[in-house]
Amino acid sequence: MSAAIIYDLSLNAKKYGVELTGKGIVLQLRELLEKLAERGKVVILIDEHDKPIIDFLDDRDMVETNRSILKSFYSILKGNDKYIQLLLIIGVTPFSKVSIFSDLNNLDNITLSSHYGGLVGITQSELEENFSREITELQKNKPDILPQIKDWYNGYTWNMKEWVYNPFSLLKFLKDPVFRNYWFTTGTPTFLIQQLKRRAVYDVEGIEMGSLALSTFDTDNPNSGSLLFQTGYLTIKNISSDDQIYELGCPNREVKASLLDGLLSLYREAPWEDSVAIIASIKKALNSCDIKHLVTQLNTLISTIAYDHWKADTESIFNIIVFLTFRLAGVDVFTEVHSARGRSDVLVKTADYIYVLEFKLDGTAAEALHQIKDKGYLKPYLTDPRQKIAVGITFSSKDHEVAEFLTEEQ
Repeated sequence: MSAAIIYDLSLNAKKYGVELTGKGIVLQLRELLEKLAERGKVVILIDEHDKPIIDFLDDRDMVETNRSILKSFYSILKGNDKYIQLLLIIGVTPFSKVSIFSDLNNLDNITLSSHYGGLVGITQSELEENFSREITELQKNKPDILPQIKDWYNGYTWNMKEWVYNPFSLLKFLKDPVFRNYWFTTGTPTFLIQQLKRRAVYDVEGIEMGSLALSTFDTDNPNSGSLLFQTGYLTIKNISSDDQIYELGCPNREVKASLLDGLLSLYREAPWEDSVAIIASIKKALNSCDIKHLVTQLNTLISTIAYDHWKADTESIFNIIVFLTFRLAGVDVFTEVHSARGRSDVLVKTADYIYVLEFKLDGTAAEALHQIKDKGYLKPYLTDPRQKIAVGITFSSKDHEVAEFLTEEQ
């Protein structure tokens, strides 16, 4: 990493006709600042400041080595701030000031500032004013195109006053106007997905966090919610009246699909493309109450689950995979829904049906069905006009498939 920084310093020196005589990061950076300042105060832009840390979260030695190098780098900026007009540091994570930035303690974190809500995205008015020609052309065939674009690519806010589009995805769409998941093609960070799996985090809508947690990142014990927020998978959905509690959720359709696809692929241990047809079939089965076809698709879905999960004596892996798949299918799905006498594994709501699914590993479908009725999982919905279906499913750890299922209308 030291060599990379020295190389970048030499490139900047060459760009401005400065000859560096010092050796090492500290001397070269100080020399570059001093010589450039002879022409006027310096503006410094640092992008992806956290990449040397984030890329090595599973290698503690490398994290500490890079942390030490970065700390020395930023300490020079603090000691030479008289030469600096503006320092703008951009990255995913705002590391604690007691670590990398401990010597640079006069930074102003503007992430949640109400003054900069529209700084890093494209607002609705900017879209309509600057891309009027493209929008007019699109509206010839799709008069309602603007709400669709907004549903797919808008939704980011840091102050609940201004909402912005992801510029990357929006510009990709305007260049080739087909609704696609452009975010996914940029690559979901492996460390993020692994972190969520380790902590069994899969339902990310409605996460609540304090303002301090949103603005910090601990490399030794990263918080899943703040990590999702900082990497752009969650945005602010509501702020408490005292500005202390933030409710988070996915900003738009594109990002939600990216996150769910990544998680489902990891839990299934199969490429996300393998789930596309299954998801479409499951949606059709749920909307038509075709339980037999639903179970057939579930068998395909769980066929790639790792051997260890079949011996864990728990149904949680099935809950998670079913939840992710149903959510991708676009139905209302909830897990571990509490009732007066317990909590159901999976609750699903479609336009015409309400399902409660109970899973058993090496049990019987009758036991699962009895639990639904005995615990009254469907009682809270008795006045709902939709048809209510109880589904008991048992999985075989020997055959790695659905052993049997029973259904009952209630």
